[in-house]
Amino acid sequence: MSAVIDHVGLKVADFERARDFYRETLATLGIELLADFSVGRDRVAGFGKGRPSFWISNGREARGDAHVAFTASSRAEVNAFYSVALSMGGRDNGAPGLRAHYHPNYYGAFVLDPDGNNIEAVCHAAE
Repeated sequence: MSAVIDHVGLKVADFERARDFYRETLATLGIELLADFSVGRDRVAGFGKGRPSFWISNGREARGDAHVAFTASSRAEVNAFYSVALSMGGRDNGAPGLRAHYHPNYYGAFVLDPDGNNIEAVCHAAE
């Protein structure tokens, strides 16, 4: 099966805060900070597994208008994602749990990142 989306990027108001938030939070899912550089006055960071597929860059006021869901390989990873995200300044937007209205094994957690974007970790496996 091939991916439908190659990569996603978000603009953030405070680059360092967002980079640190995502570095720690996404590490719970095995996602690493793979790129961190400047292009002119812009700061850019890329996260992924093997290659960057989730990007952040400076340059906007916080509007919280995005939703990004990251794949977790287990429910324990979803729980860790949620816990670390909150410890890094994220705000609860839906505690870990089953969301049977999506499908019987949909186990997800939702957190608002420092810019108010709705980020999620989801595991589709039956556990």
